[in-house]
Amino acid sequence: MKFKSFMKTLLGAGPIAAVLIAAGLSAAAPALAQAQHDGSAAKPLRVILIPADGGTEDGTRKDFQPIFQAINQATGLNFDIKVGQSYGAVVEAMCNGAADIAWYGPASYLQARGRGCAELLALAVRKGESVYYSGVFARKDAGVDSLAGLKGKRIALGDVNSTSSFNIPVAMMMAAGMEPARDAGTIHMAGSHANVLTALSEGLVDAGGASFDSFEKAVNAKAIDPAQVKVLAKSMPIPYPPLAMHPKLADGVKTRLREAFDNIHQLPGITKDQIRGYGGGKVDGYTSKVSEADMAAAGKMFELVTDQIRGDIIRKAGAH
Repeated sequence: MKFKSFMKTLLGAGPIAAVLIAAGLSAAAPALAQAQHDGSAAKPLRVILIPADGGTEDGTRKDFQPIFQAINQATGLNFDIKVGQSYGAVVEAMCNGAADIAWYGPASYLQARGRGCAELLALAVRKGESVYYSGVFARKDAGVDSLAGLKGKRIALGDVNSTSSFNIPVAMMMAAGMEPARDAGTIHMAGSHANVLTALSEGLVDAGGASFDSFEKAVNAKAIDPAQVKVLAKSMPIPYPPLAMHPKLADGVKTRLREAFDNIHQLPGITKDQIRGYGGGKVDGYTSKVSEADMAAAGKMFELVTDQIRGDIIRKAGAH
């Protein structure tokens, strides 16, 4: 299907359906729910990861494999690790019972939690904290000094279900009186943090939304020159993307998982360098002492970004 025809179908579906279709999902009937696995060799716990940071599927899986291998050695629980094709696809896998453990962004976790198919398991800990930051970055040659100054400019955003490359950047723009669908010159839905930063680096856009972790990773990989970019806005602290369990997992399995993540930095079979988190970054460990209230508070940060707003942004992006 040609892009214009696809967008016509997408936009005719209405804002909520548009968001789902844009995330690579179907508004049709979901797959039949499946029984949750028990972690045995015959029924390994199915782990699904969001495709964070635009990395390869193998790269994202390799970030987490040492952690789950160490937990396997310590607990006897078996795992089958896969990477979702989109943030929305990870939500659907959990809610259809096709996964037992998921690694989400905060926004996608809240979606799954609201549908009764996710329960917090653990957050990464780095330097005593379990938070990260979203930002809006602009090219220095774009002549932009504030979020309000983005009116008429070319803007890149990530996955529509991403907390820090879509929802929070959009919320920060709206709080500054700049509504992307109404005020941007063009919007480029890049699909990931890395793609947003690439578009910014190559001058395809004037500004874009991404996490500071992703920006740091791009700078270290020499994918973007920090001398050419300025920070227009930095968010309040956001809880790290959480690992979550399906609520229907057996209580004994949940307890073993929580204890293992609390002690991952002490388990045999894994080095400190192998303990990774968001964007493949090194972290000090994980904690299961996580708060649903903190996650709900994160959702308040982007409550301005309604389904209507998301649909309007997708419509704007499809018009160019």
